[in-house]
Amino acid sequence: MLRQLVKLTRSRNFCAAAAKTEKVRRSIPEDGPTLSDFIQKSSRKPRQAAIIPSIEKTSEYLRPEDLDGNKKTVCYVTYGCQMNVSDMEIVRSIMSSHNYIETTDRESADIVLLMTCSIREGAEVKVWNKLKFIQRNSKNKKHIVGVLGCMAERVRHELLEKKNLVNIVAGPDSYRDLPRLIAIANGGSNAINVQLSLDETYADVQPVRVDTHTKTAFVSIMRGCDNMCTYCVVPFTRGKERSRPFDSIVEEVKKLRDEGFKQITLLGQNVNSYRDLSSFDFSTQPTTSDRVPGFKTVYKPKIGGRTFATLLDKVSEVAPDVRFRFTSPHPKDFPMQLIELIASRTNLCKQLHLPAQSGNNETLERMGRGYTRELYLKLVDDIRTILPDVSLSSDFIAGFCGETEEAHQQTLDLMRTVKYSFCFVFPYSMRGKTRAHHRLEDNVPEEIKHRRHSELTQVFREESLELNKKLIGTQQIVLVEGVSKRNEQHLQGRIDGGVKTVFDGSNEKIETGQYVNVRITDATSQTLRAQFLGIC
Repeated sequence: MLRQLVKLTRSRNFCAAAAKTEKVRRSIPEDGPTLSDFIQKSSRKPRQAAIIPSIEKTSEYLRPEDLDGNKKTVCYVTYGCQMNVSDMEIVRSIMSSHNYIETTDRESADIVLLMTCSIREGAEVKVWNKLKFIQRNSKNKKHIVGVLGCMAERVRHELLEKKNLVNIVAGPDSYRDLPRLIAIANGGSNAINVQLSLDETYADVQPVRVDTHTKTAFVSIMRGCDNMCTYCVVPFTRGKERSRPFDSIVEEVKKLRDEGFKQITLLGQNVNSYRDLSSFDFSTQPTTSDRVPGFKTVYKPKIGGRTFATLLDKVSEVAPDVRFRFTSPHPKDFPMQLIELIASRTNLCKQLHLPAQSGNNETLERMGRGYTRELYLKLVDDIRTILPDVSLSSDFIAGFCGETEEAHQQTLDLMRTVKYSFCFVFPYSMRGKTRAHHRLEDNVPEEIKHRRHSELTQVFREESLELNKKLIGTQQIVLVEGVSKRNEQHLQGRIDGGVKTVFDGSNEKIETGQYVNVRITDATSQTLRAQFLGIC
């Protein structure tokens, strides 16, 4: 009896399903389904609830006019590297296009947006302190505070958990979404968008530059990083590497040239690995990678497309009166063809950033840098063979996981051997999500980190002082950037090698953005003093 009942139930269910299927079939037009049929079936929203639980529900009720800023005031605060400065110029453009007005009055602003950095713990501490300061001192109690950039990506939920500190969290690839996030925040809900993109480069956004008097500009050419150095959080906060279309960069450079800019710095997390694959051009399709021989990567060699050398060649050609610099590069992406190009063009500065991070092979291996001390020094020698007067700068980390005293001494020795004009030196700060966080132990005591940091700084200053002293008596071309901060009668700028130079220009009619001839008369480890000789 039970078997018969089960059999009957299954039969009824099958008949019901068949009838339902037949009903669906009869609803399809005789000439087949239309595009609208598929659109209706795919209208379900992607699964994003775990990331931004309140946004989708709230945004259903937004009207187009809700995205209009209606001349509300915005104060922009930027922390971190040049890339963050460039990103804030993109944010300014997006906000301006939605009718928001910039203000420098942070206490009364309707909206305060902070562009943040996560590269070290100290950078994040500054942001937390600033957020608390804004909360205590704002005169506008209905203001909206947004945290943008790398810190927004890394500690997204922690930011929103702090009561009344933050209303908006937007990662590096979600700046276009800011008007919508602000509209949601205006409705009383916190808003977050930290989704990383595989193709966002903001190529079609014209940056709004506010510090134009120096006649210098940053141009972002690529975003993200694939190197996966064990200490670095950038691949997790800015995503995979992608390059901006070649032609859009060239057009922006031409525009800056026509507006009178005299120095352009090309920017990227790994700027010299730039490779535009958006168009296929047989004349620019190399058959091999541009990686320096012997250097290793965690990814397969990237071939084809228009490379960084191709881009540098083009922009230096279309803007011959503009000085070009670039940062931040990786040593593996300095093929000799690139160095030869720099040597052949007077407007490509003979100043290269060559981040070493350490002078010890075991430490470099734990860092995942992909080269040895010997390979790095060979690259330096090869560069100086082609560019004998090149000015080199570098990055160093003091007290990385497992670094011994002997390893530290080898790093000091590397500094003395290479002789850098400038170094960025920082004590190691463990960052969550990094490979070091998961696989290594932060076992160097803080007092030792800071002692090694101090010693690295002292040695690089000693070497840079000797380099600068050798420039005394030489003639240099300086691009004037403005008035000296210490003496209003003096002007300051930088020589081709990037060293800041100060000279008396009180009796001359010299404008910012002009090139001038000077003779170097004195030097410190960081600054040159000079005598004005004439306008170029």
